[in-house]
Parts: sequence; C-alpha cells; structure tokens
Amino acid sequence: MKLNKNLILIGMMASGKSTIGRLLGKRLNIKFFDTDFIIEKKSKMKITEIFEKKGENKFRNLEKKIALNLINNKQSIISLGGGAYLNKKIRDAANKKCNTIWLNWNSKTIIDRINKKKIKRPVALNLNDNELKNLIINRSKLYSKAQYKINCENMTKTEIIEKIIKILNL
Repeated sequence: MKLNKNLILIGMMASGKSTIGRLLGKRLNIKFFDTDFIIEKKSKMKITEIFEKKGENKFRNLEKKIALNLINNKQSIISLGGGAYLNKKIRDAANKKCNTIWLNWNSKTIIDRINKKKIKRPVALNLNDNELKNLIINRSKLYSKAQYKINCENMTKTEIIEKIIKILNL
C-alpha cells in the first residue's frame, strides 16, 4: 500500500494515536513512528524524567526537532505527542506536507483513560478532572485545524482504522 503523503495522527494524550498508528501501519505495511517513543529512546529517559530533570522547554525543543524531521519522511504514519501539534511550526508543516487526522473523544473518556493509566503524563500529573477538561477544551481548538476529524466515541479500533483507510482512499 502506498501513501501519497505521510499520515499524522493527532489528539489528546490517551486518545489511542500510538495504538491506532501501530495497527494501521501493520495493516497497510507502512512504517509507523511514535514521537514520544523516539524522544525516550534518543534521550534514554522517560518523558516524565525529561520534564523533571530538564524541563518542559527542553522536551518541547526535542519534540519539535524529531517531529519536523519525521514530517519530511516518505511513506510513514506518525503519532505526535498530545502537545506537539500545538506548536505552530509543527502544525503548519504537518498540514502542508501530510494528511492530519484528529482522533477525537469525549472529555469524559479521555479523563477516564488518563486517570486509569499507570504511567502518568507529565502535563496531566497534577491536574484534577476539571483542569483536565479545560486542557482538552483548549487543545481541541488547535486540534480542530487538522484536515480530518474522527469522532472515535463508541468506535472499535478496527472501525477507526477502517474510517482512516476510507478517508485516505486506500
């Protein structure tokens, strides 16, 4: 299977970008890249450690460098970290050179998933449910700039993948 442009999955933390990207990559036999995984591998630290030891700015600079590099790849599916698409340079490059798809979920679903995860996300670490909801609302304003939006609520992983394949005419 060939992609005309790279596919970038965006959305909140715990929205399934990595899972869907990995499954879609296997299904279409296309390389999959997860920016958070690459950051951890290159820095030899978990993202929470980077935030704690080096600060969010260091993390965001590394994220930007890796994301912009991946955007210039060919034939790839890329999962951006939840905050990466908020960066204007990344967002503009992604929308210009790639197909961007927002995996959108209800706030309650995302909050439940974040709270259930054993590995805490640094940005959500000290936020209560109301603050998480505000974060989701604020980020959604930028996520809405993606070329496509999939309302994933009540969809299975397979249905989400099928929807992506249909959107991209694959």
